[in-house]
Amino acid sequence: MSTPVLQLVDVHAHAEGSEILRGVSLEVHPGEVHALMGPNGAGKSTLTNVIMGHPGYTLSSGQILLHGEDITGWSTDERARAGVFLAFQYPEAISGVSVVQFLRQAIAARRGLSELSVLEVRLDLMDWMSRLGMDPAFAERHLNEGFSGGERKRNEILQMALLTPAIALLDETDSGLDIDALRVVARGVRTVREQHPDMGTLLVTHYVKLLDEIVPDVVHVLLDGRIIHTGDATVARDIEVGGYDALRARVNS
Repeated sequence: MSTPVLQLVDVHAHAEGSEILRGVSLEVHPGEVHALMGPNGAGKSTLTNVIMGHPGYTLSSGQILLHGEDITGWSTDERARAGVFLAFQYPEAISGVSVVQFLRQAIAARRGLSELSVLEVRLDLMDWMSRLGMDPAFAERHLNEGFSGGERKRNEILQMALLTPAIALLDETDSGLDIDALRVVARGVRTVREQHPDMGTLLVTHYVKLLDEIVPDVVHVLLDGRIIHTGDATVARDIEVGGYDALRARVNS
Protein backbone atom coordinates (compact mmCIF):
# COMPACT_ATOMS: atom_id res chain seq x y z
CA MET A 1 0.00 0.00 0.00
CA SER A 2 1.34 3.46 -0.89
CA THR A 3 2.12 6.10 1.71
CA PRO A 4 -0.92 8.35 2.18
CA VAL A 5 -0.73 11.77 0.58
CA LEU A 6 -2.60 13.07 3.62
CA GLN A 7 -3.03 11.41 6.98
CA LEU A 8 -4.89 12.77 10.00
CA VAL A 9 -4.30 11.03 13.30
CA ASP A 10 -6.82 11.66 16.11
CA VAL A 11 -7.07 15.39 15.37
CA HIS A 12 -8.68 17.56 18.03
CA ALA A 13 -9.09 21.29 17.36
CA HIS A 14 -10.84 24.28 18.83
CA ALA A 15 -11.58 27.91 18.08
CA GLU A 16 -12.49 30.69 20.50
CA GLY A 17 -12.49 28.25 23.40
CA SER A 18 -14.90 25.74 21.83
CA GLU A 19 -13.82 22.27 20.77
CA ILE A 20 -14.97 21.64 17.19
CA LEU A 21 -13.05 18.56 16.08
CA ARG A 22 -13.10 15.69 18.57
CA GLY A 23 -10.72 13.07 17.25
CA VAL A 24 -10.71 12.91 13.44
CA SER A 25 -8.60 10.30 11.66
CA LEU A 26 -8.49 9.56 7.93
CA GLU A 27 -6.07 8.70 5.12
CA VAL A 28 -6.11 9.91 1.51
CA HIS A 29 -3.88 7.91 -0.83
CA PRO A 30 -2.44 9.12 -4.17
CA GLY A 31 -5.15 9.62 -6.78
CA GLU A 32 -8.06 9.07 -4.38
CA VAL A 33 -11.10 11.31 -4.05
CA HIS A 34 -12.57 11.44 -0.55
CA ALA A 35 -15.87 13.23 0.09
CA LEU A 36 -16.58 14.72 3.51
CA MET A 37 -20.28 15.18 4.23
CA GLY A 38 -22.21 16.42 7.24
CA PRO A 39 -24.82 18.97 8.32
CA ASN A 40 -24.07 22.63 9.01
CA GLY A 41 -21.90 23.04 12.09
CA ALA A 42 -20.48 19.53 11.94
CA GLY A 43 -16.91 20.83 11.54
CA LYS A 44 -16.28 20.20 7.84
CA SER A 45 -14.83 23.62 6.97
CA THR A 46 -12.98 23.67 10.27
CA LEU A 47 -11.26 20.45 9.26
CA THR A 48 -10.02 21.86 5.94
CA ASN A 49 -8.81 25.02 7.68
CA VAL A 50 -6.97 23.00 10.33
CA ILE A 51 -5.26 20.95 7.61
CA MET A 52 -4.27 24.19 5.87
CA GLY A 53 -2.95 25.68 9.13
CA HIS A 54 -5.41 28.55 9.49
CA PRO A 55 -4.25 30.62 12.50
CA GLY A 56 -7.83 31.03 13.73
CA TYR A 57 -7.96 27.37 14.74
CA THR A 58 -5.85 25.60 17.35
CA LEU A 59 -4.92 21.96 16.98
CA SER A 60 -4.93 20.79 20.58
CA SER A 61 -3.81 17.21 19.89
CA GLY A 62 -3.24 14.81 17.05
CA GLN A 63 -1.07 14.84 13.93
CA ILE A 64 -1.27 15.93 10.30
CA LEU A 65 1.09 14.14 7.91
CA LEU A 66 1.86 14.94 4.26
CA HIS A 67 3.49 12.06 2.38
CA GLY A 68 4.35 10.60 5.79
CA GLU A 69 6.04 13.78 7.08
CA ASP A 70 4.59 15.42 10.18
CA ILE A 71 3.51 18.95 9.22
CA THR A 72 1.49 19.61 12.37
CA GLY A 73 3.74 22.47 13.43
CA TRP A 74 4.19 24.01 10.01
CA SER A 75 2.86 27.44 9.06
CA THR A 76 0.19 27.94 6.39
CA ASP A 77 2.84 29.17 3.91
CA GLU A 78 5.01 26.13 4.51
CA ARG A 79 2.09 23.79 3.95
CA ALA A 80 1.10 25.56 0.74
CA ARG A 81 4.64 25.41 -0.62
CA ALA A 82 4.77 21.69 0.23
CA GLY A 83 1.63 21.02 -1.81
CA VAL A 84 -1.45 21.54 0.37
CA PHE A 85 -4.06 23.48 -1.60
CA LEU A 86 -7.35 24.88 -0.31
CA ALA A 87 -10.13 26.03 -2.66
CA PHE A 88 -12.24 28.37 -0.58
CA GLN A 89 -15.99 28.26 -0.21
CA TYR A 90 -16.08 32.06 -0.63
CA PRO A 91 -12.89 33.17 -2.45
CA GLU A 92 -11.83 36.72 -1.59
CA ALA A 93 -11.48 39.49 -4.18
CA ILE A 94 -8.07 41.23 -4.36
CA SER A 95 -8.26 44.59 -6.08
CA GLY A 96 -5.26 45.67 -8.15
CA VAL A 97 -3.77 42.17 -8.52
CA SER A 98 -4.45 40.40 -11.81
CA VAL A 99 -5.00 36.68 -12.08
CA VAL A 100 -1.70 36.24 -13.95
CA GLN A 101 0.23 38.32 -11.36
CA PHE A 102 -1.20 36.32 -8.50
CA LEU A 103 -0.42 33.01 -10.16
CA ARG A 104 3.12 34.07 -11.02
CA GLN A 105 3.89 34.66 -7.34
CA ALA A 106 2.05 31.57 -6.15
CA ILE A 107 3.71 29.22 -8.66
CA ALA A 108 7.17 30.63 -7.89
CA ALA A 109 6.59 30.02 -4.16
CA ARG A 110 5.33 26.49 -4.82
CA ARG A 111 8.47 25.72 -6.88
CA GLY A 112 10.81 27.33 -4.36
CA LEU A 113 11.91 30.08 -6.77
CA SER A 114 12.43 33.76 -6.06
CA GLU A 115 10.69 34.68 -9.30
CA LEU A 116 9.31 33.13 -12.45
CA SER A 117 9.26 34.24 -16.07
CA VAL A 118 6.07 36.06 -17.00
CA LEU A 119 6.17 34.35 -20.40
CA GLU A 120 6.43 30.87 -18.85
CA VAL A 121 3.49 31.53 -16.53
CA ARG A 122 1.43 33.05 -19.33
CA LEU A 123 2.02 30.07 -21.64
CA ASP A 124 1.00 27.57 -18.94
CA LEU A 125 -1.94 29.78 -17.99
CA MET A 126 -3.22 30.04 -21.57
CA ASP A 127 -2.88 26.28 -22.00
CA TRP A 128 -4.92 25.54 -18.90
CA MET A 129 -7.52 28.22 -19.62
CA SER A 130 -8.06 26.59 -22.99
CA ARG A 131 -8.46 23.16 -21.37
CA LEU A 132 -10.93 24.58 -18.87
CA GLY A 133 -12.88 26.53 -21.50
CA MET A 134 -12.05 29.95 -20.04
CA ASP A 135 -11.83 33.25 -21.94
CA PRO A 136 -8.14 34.33 -22.29
CA ALA A 137 -9.13 37.85 -21.16
CA PHE A 138 -9.81 36.33 -17.73
CA ALA A 139 -6.04 36.37 -17.01
CA GLU A 140 -5.91 40.18 -16.92
CA ARG A 141 -8.87 40.69 -14.60
CA HIS A 142 -8.27 41.56 -10.97
CA LEU A 143 -8.44 38.47 -8.78
CA ASN A 144 -12.11 37.60 -8.11
CA GLU A 145 -13.14 41.27 -8.45
CA GLY A 146 -16.54 41.39 -10.12
CA PHE A 147 -16.45 37.62 -10.69
CA SER A 148 -19.66 35.63 -10.60
CA GLY A 149 -19.85 32.70 -8.20
CA GLY A 150 -19.08 30.30 -11.02
CA GLU A 151 -16.10 32.37 -12.20
CA ARG A 152 -14.64 32.45 -8.70
CA LYS A 153 -14.91 28.68 -8.39
CA ARG A 154 -13.42 28.12 -11.87
CA ASN A 155 -10.56 30.43 -10.92
CA GLU A 156 -9.88 28.22 -7.90
CA ILE A 157 -9.74 25.18 -10.21
CA LEU A 158 -7.36 27.07 -12.50
CA GLN A 159 -5.08 27.75 -9.52
CA MET A 160 -5.24 24.09 -8.54
CA ALA A 161 -4.22 23.06 -12.07
CA LEU A 162 -1.19 25.34 -12.16
CA LEU A 163 0.01 24.77 -8.60
CA THR A 164 -0.01 20.95 -8.97
CA PRO A 165 -0.79 20.22 -5.30
CA ALA A 166 -0.18 16.94 -3.54
CA ILE A 167 -3.57 17.25 -1.81
CA ALA A 168 -6.46 19.47 -2.91
CA LEU A 169 -8.99 20.49 -0.28
CA LEU A 170 -12.18 21.64 -2.01
CA ASP A 171 -14.39 23.35 0.56
CA GLU A 172 -17.98 23.32 -0.73
CA THR A 173 -16.94 24.03 -4.31
CA ASP A 174 -20.60 23.56 -5.27
CA SER A 175 -21.84 26.29 -2.90
CA GLY A 176 -23.95 28.91 -4.68
CA LEU A 177 -23.71 27.28 -8.12
CA ASP A 178 -26.58 26.39 -10.39
CA ILE A 179 -26.48 22.98 -12.04
CA ASP A 180 -24.81 24.22 -15.24
CA ALA A 181 -22.04 26.05 -13.35
CA LEU A 182 -21.60 23.03 -11.08
CA ARG A 183 -21.06 20.78 -14.10
CA VAL A 184 -18.50 23.19 -15.56
CA VAL A 185 -16.55 23.26 -12.29
CA ALA A 186 -16.78 19.48 -11.87
CA ARG A 187 -15.52 18.98 -15.41
CA GLY A 188 -12.58 21.24 -14.53
CA VAL A 189 -11.76 19.14 -11.47
CA ARG A 190 -11.86 15.96 -13.57
CA THR A 191 -9.57 17.55 -16.18
CA VAL A 192 -7.01 18.52 -13.53
CA ARG A 193 -7.12 15.04 -12.02
CA GLU A 194 -6.51 13.47 -15.43
CA GLN A 195 -3.33 15.54 -15.80
CA HIS A 196 -2.22 15.05 -12.18
CA PRO A 197 -3.31 11.46 -11.42
CA ASP A 198 -1.39 11.23 -8.12
CA MET A 199 -3.13 14.24 -6.60
CA GLY A 200 -5.30 13.40 -3.60
CA THR A 201 -8.62 15.21 -3.23
CA LEU A 202 -10.71 15.89 -0.13
CA LEU A 203 -14.06 17.24 -1.28
CA VAL A 204 -16.35 18.90 1.27
CA THR A 205 -20.00 19.02 0.23
CA HIS A 206 -23.60 18.91 1.45
CA TYR A 207 -25.03 17.69 -1.80
CA VAL A 208 -25.14 14.52 -3.85
CA LYS A 209 -25.29 16.47 -7.14
CA LEU A 210 -21.57 17.22 -7.04
CA LEU A 211 -20.79 13.59 -6.22
CA ASP A 212 -22.71 12.55 -9.32
CA GLU A 213 -20.19 14.59 -11.30
CA ILE A 214 -17.06 13.72 -9.28
CA VAL A 215 -17.55 10.18 -8.02
CA PRO A 216 -15.66 9.68 -4.75
CA ASP A 217 -13.68 6.59 -3.80
CA VAL A 218 -14.54 7.10 -0.14
CA VAL A 219 -17.26 9.06 1.69
CA HIS A 220 -16.81 10.17 5.31
CA VAL A 221 -19.70 11.46 7.41
CA LEU A 222 -18.77 14.07 10.02
CA LEU A 223 -21.18 14.73 12.88
CA ASP A 224 -20.46 16.68 16.07
CA GLY A 225 -16.76 16.88 15.24
CA ARG A 226 -16.29 13.15 14.69
CA ILE A 227 -16.34 10.88 11.67
CA ILE A 228 -19.18 8.52 12.52
CA HIS A 229 -19.20 6.51 9.29
CA THR A 230 -16.96 5.81 6.29
CA GLY A 231 -18.02 3.96 3.16
CA ASP A 232 -18.19 4.10 -0.62
CA ALA A 233 -20.16 6.44 -2.89
CA THR A 234 -23.46 4.78 -1.93
CA VAL A 235 -23.24 6.47 1.49
CA ALA A 236 -24.15 9.78 -0.15
CA ARG A 237 -27.30 8.26 -1.62
CA ASP A 238 -28.30 6.84 1.77
CA ILE A 239 -27.97 10.33 3.27
CA GLU A 240 -30.05 11.86 0.49
CA VAL A 241 -32.85 9.38 1.21
CA GLY A 242 -32.76 9.12 4.99
CA GLY A 243 -30.81 12.16 6.20
CA TYR A 244 -28.09 12.33 8.84
CA ASP A 245 -30.32 11.42 11.78
CA ALA A 246 -31.20 8.08 10.21
CA LEU A 247 -27.51 7.35 9.61
CA ARG A 248 -26.63 8.35 13.16
CA ALA A 249 -29.34 6.05 14.54
CA ARG A 250 -28.14 3.15 12.38
CA VAL A 251 -24.51 3.62 13.40
CA ASN A 252 -25.43 3.84 17.09
CA SER A 253 -27.76 0.85 17.07
